[in-house]
Amino acid sequence: MIDVLIVLLAVFPPLLLLVYYYSRIPTTISLIRLLSFFALGAISGFIALHLELVFETVAQKVVNWRIIQRSLFGVALRQLIEVGPIEEGCKLVAVIALTNYFQRQYRLRSSTVFLFCLAVSLGFTAEENWIYLFHGFQGMPSVVERLISTPVHIMFSAPWGYALGALVNDSIYSTRHRGQVFPAWVNSVICHALVNILSISGRYSFPWRLLNYGLFPFLLWMFWRLEKYLQKLQGQDSRTLISGFTLKQRLWRQFLILLTLMLGGNAIFVLFILTRDLSFLNQLQFFDINVVLSVLSRLSLSLILLLSAWAINRYSRRLASRRRYF
Repeated sequence: MIDVLIVLLAVFPPLLLLVYYYSRIPTTISLIRLLSFFALGAISGFIALHLELVFETVAQKVVNWRIIQRSLFGVALRQLIEVGPIEEGCKLVAVIALTNYFQRQYRLRSSTVFLFCLAVSLGFTAEENWIYLFHGFQGMPSVVERLISTPVHIMFSAPWGYALGALVNDSIYSTRHRGQVFPAWVNSVICHALVNILSISGRYSFPWRLLNYGLFPFLLWMFWRLEKYLQKLQGQDSRTLISGFTLKQRLWRQFLILLTLMLGGNAIFVLFILTRDLSFLNQLQFFDINVVLSVLSRLSLSLILLLSAWAINRYSRRLASRRRYF
């Protein structure tokens, strides 16, 4: 019974997110057929896990790989040369394989190929959720962490998904966008590695643990980038927030966007830490006065950060919408 529950907790959130994006992206592919991408994404996750184990075994024979992993530098090296390339590579191969197959039956749109990328990435997420929950299930804390991490893989893969979509839309493998897929894939690998490094940095001593506060701002930026890619592929105009006639104006608006991400991202980070901490408590502890005061103080901090980010974002949008007439 527990095993069935773990499978449902691992698979249902990514499936729900896939249905959400399927409802947003017009396509002739049925949801049932789209699930083949989801399934292949899960299979690619198991392949990636096996390849990582092979890499670890070979690396241990060449150098003392386990000792290297004890430092943050070793963790960063592993993410950049092992985890990021293998996982993003497996997802990319899965999308290309099924895209080539469906291209014989459908005239694919750019946004449809992007949806394929999302489906494979969410299938990969489901497999990863199952691995984490099956081998380290700790009740609600584990479930909360996996729920929050559900959209992460689609944000990783958005650059090469966009590049593949542009490639297919351009008269099937023309040379115009062919050279953009590999740089986009490298971008995804770097972002994948960076997110993992930022999330792991909280385990280390000061000042490295301060890097942890950059995690949610970076995730927020990647989500904004994902939505921007989707808008472009659907021919929608995305709002311009960074513009200006002078370098000083552009730098000022870039600073405002960075400040918005830092405030908004860390407001979400505060809520994440609060939710995770509360999931460890039993029902009686919720009525403890110290717990109540701690919850109220963290909620107040998060609200202040969110309101500040909202105000700065509104100011940035107003600046971007101004027009000068001569």
